[in-house]
Amino acid sequence: MIQFLLDNEIRRIDSYDPTQTVLEWLREDQCRTGTKEGCAEGDCGACTVVIGELIDDIVRYRAVNACIFFLPMLDGKELVTVETLGAARNLHPVQQAMADGNGTQCGFCTPGFVMSLFARYQQTDPALPDQTDDVLAGNLCRCTGYAPIQKAAESLRPSETHTGKFGGPETLAALKSIQPSRMTDSVYHDPNFETERHYFAPRTEAELLDLLAQHPDATLVAGATDVGLWVTKQHRLLQTTISLHQINQLQTMEQNGADLRIGAMVRYSDAWAKLQSLHPDLGELVRRLGSVQVRNSGTIGGNIANGSPIGDMPPPLIALSSRLELAGPDGVRVLPLEDFFLDYGKQDLRPGEYVRAVRVPSLAPGTLFRTYKISKRFNQDISALCGAFAIEVEDGHVTGARIAFGGLAGTPKRAEACEAALIGAPWHEDTIDRGVDAMRDDFTPLTDMRASRDYRMKTAQNLLRKVFLESRAENRTRILQAT
Repeated sequence: MIQFLLDNEIRRIDSYDPTQTVLEWLREDQCRTGTKEGCAEGDCGACTVVIGELIDDIVRYRAVNACIFFLPMLDGKELVTVETLGAARNLHPVQQAMADGNGTQCGFCTPGFVMSLFARYQQTDPALPDQTDDVLAGNLCRCTGYAPIQKAAESLRPSETHTGKFGGPETLAALKSIQPSRMTDSVYHDPNFETERHYFAPRTEAELLDLLAQHPDATLVAGATDVGLWVTKQHRLLQTTISLHQINQLQTMEQNGADLRIGAMVRYSDAWAKLQSLHPDLGELVRRLGSVQVRNSGTIGGNIANGSPIGDMPPPLIALSSRLELAGPDGVRVLPLEDFFLDYGKQDLRPGEYVRAVRVPSLAPGTLFRTYKISKRFNQDISALCGAFAIEVEDGHVTGARIAFGGLAGTPKRAEACEAALIGAPWHEDTIDRGVDAMRDDFTPLTDMRASRDYRMKTAQNLLRKVFLESRAENRTRILQAT
């Protein structure tokens, strides 16, 4: 059984399809059609709903994409939809602002915009960006009615108290009463395929290890931002799923000496500020890799475990010499992150193992660090390639270099020949030319719908030149400031 709040009522569901999306449940089972389906892949925001989660004795509200958020992931949480906010004669302030400002045209995308703005209005999510454009970047309007929507958003005054319908004492008490106290273990008798499908939500790593021993072929679900597409786009039937969202041990983030240790279930939105403090380029990369809705569901550990060659986080983490914690029946082993990716679609996971955490070292003083994401659309788009550079320069010579790319090979990969061409040489344009030439020995890119082979290689080479030119410009600025 799962329990969650909807319209201030506790909903209890005994039998459920473990990969039914919240969007499907709302529209098909509850006839709540305010939440729309646009893309079914977490890109357009028409399906945006808000999840209320009990954190540190307050209800924290976050916008998520209902089209790739599985129903059992609501267990112990509050679900807020556009119908929850208000009706025609009793509009919520966000709805009223949209109506007064003519912030709607055909109306299809409007509920999603309203829900994104509602999450901002509640002021309980410290990871939300300051700029309205960033808050709404994950909501697309095909009528291009953005100007009145933005004006409506800017007219809103965020709520200062949460003692009423949302986040007040009644909501707090109700959420406390439905927090899971033991592992969720359910069997769904699928009438469409005449089969049994299993769903587990362990609460401890020990329970997870036992489940992996019993179900070695189970699909692990973190934020479901990728697994959700397996279901909605590829129509995969997942026989056994193990959701990790109830394991608090995997949701911690802490500074261990020089390392920032990020648990596998830490969401991008929660890690954003810490990564930003390591280097501004990391913060900008997280801002661009997905919308607020995606960052509120997706996890860094899930992105790594998925092993996509165009995942955005592995290249900068590899350049920073990050190490990966893998836990299994024989204990915890730690390996350099780049060693985890063996081949396309294949990672170094032994039977019964799972990604536990990633350890990100602090930048050594004087290290030149840059990371660049290249995509057709600047925001909320999959990369054609992503490059990361950590270069140490002392007395005008390169003493160390770690350069990693995604999108140039079947896995995220270091440019070792390029690194070797740089190390020991003067930090000079001639050295950069040698590094650019050596890069051809590191990669043989493919041509696909996102970019051609030649474009990928030329762009990767030019990113190295960009690092050099930016470093020279910074040096000139420092000299001018000193004089």
